[in-house]
Amino acid sequence: MAQSVLGAQLYTLRDFLKTPADMAKTLARVRKMGYEAVQCSGLGPIGPKELARILDGEGLACVVTHRPFEEFKNIEAALEYHGLLKCRYGAIGGFGWNNEAPAQWRQFAAEFSATAKTLAARGLHLGYHNHSHELARLGEPVIAPIAGQPVLPVPPVPTPLQLLIDSCGPAVWFEIDTYWIQHGGGDPALWIDKVAGRIPCVHLKDMAVTPQRVQKMCEVGSGNLNWTRILDACKRARVQWYLIERDDGDLDPFDSLQISFNNLQAMGLH
Repeated sequence: MAQSVLGAQLYTLRDFLKTPADMAKTLARVRKMGYEAVQCSGLGPIGPKELARILDGEGLACVVTHRPFEEFKNIEAALEYHGLLKCRYGAIGGFGWNNEAPAQWRQFAAEFSATAKTLAARGLHLGYHNHSHELARLGEPVIAPIAGQPVLPVPPVPTPLQLLIDSCGPAVWFEIDTYWIQHGGGDPALWIDKVAGRIPCVHLKDMAVTPQRVQKMCEVGSGNLNWTRILDACKRARVQWYLIERDDGDLDPFDSLQISFNNLQAMGLH
């Protein structure tokens, strides 16, 4: 198992992971940066045995995957895949892309929880990765003032992410993504605190803004997120793996992973 708590989310390098030969070259570069752990996501076609051989050859541990929910619902296949990779954690990339109603979120939470419970009983732990749409409010507050009476404060409408945290069973863990929480107007440290004890893996990426007020992803420590508060929250929440990711950005993705790795080491993560 990797000694470092830092890992590379391979989705960052998806354009360099199209074939097994590409993966071998790319994973060798990732290892030379100093990484000992990765999240397997964004890979081209490859069988788990061949992927495990490449990872083992480079001394890289696959500590978590991203797979479609449908694949996790195939219990035996999911267990076999992750067993070959010696990986205990899997996650999905989200739900609710079509503006689902609260009832649909609750139905998803029930199905997701049942699958997670079945997998957890056999050693594979299923988690949920957020983007920013999970912070969109589920409907609008209703204000019905009474004539002659002051308008009272209206309780906030819940968000899908809070609904999932409240509705999913204890077998479900949450892979909080710092950029997407900030993108949705949330506080990454606050949301990490909300899932303390249920967040073995976290996604770290930073947010910058242009003079034209355009938000963009950037390297950890190069943007405006409060990393002191975020990393303190991660420690309180007992995060095991700090996974560095950048979906898009200005720099070469390999350079991006190296800069974020170096910056986080300078912040005390090793």
